[in-house]
Amino acid sequence: MTDHHADPLDTINAVLPGRWDWQALRAGATVALLFAIPLTIIAAVVDSESGALNALFFFGAMFGFILGGGCAAWVQRAGTPMSHGVVSAAGTYLAAQTVFVAIRLAGGDTVNWFSVFFTLGLVSVAGMFGGVLGNRLQQRGFVPSAARQQ
Repeated sequence: MTDHHADPLDTINAVLPGRWDWQALRAGATVALLFAIPLTIIAAVVDSESGALNALFFFGAMFGFILGGGCAAWVQRAGTPMSHGVVSAAGTYLAAQTVFVAIRLAGGDTVNWFSVFFTLGLVSVAGMFGGVLGNRLQQRGFVPSAARQQ
């Protein structure tokens, strides 16, 4: 008898064994959620005519995605820091945007799809930049505390 409710992560790990360090992706997503998403929410709530204020929130959120991607890249043990940085940042953005888009659609508002996907591209670049920074930390011998205890 086959299990029709198999975990999708098991399927991914069967196809690409050892490709993803799930703890590192979670750590990066947590950092991005803590730093980038609140700024994104504040920017949406504060309907400002000030372009400077909107830019401040936008660049602050991008910095949060760099931090999240960098964390995932630094903590990962699979040898793929760039992939972990991009997947962590972009995955967090997509998860949050799914909620934001659903709220807008439920409220009868329009969604600027170009903006959603354009920003996804920028977030992916931020995750890549974070991946470079996390990789640099590893190369210079800075080890996460969890790895030092092993």
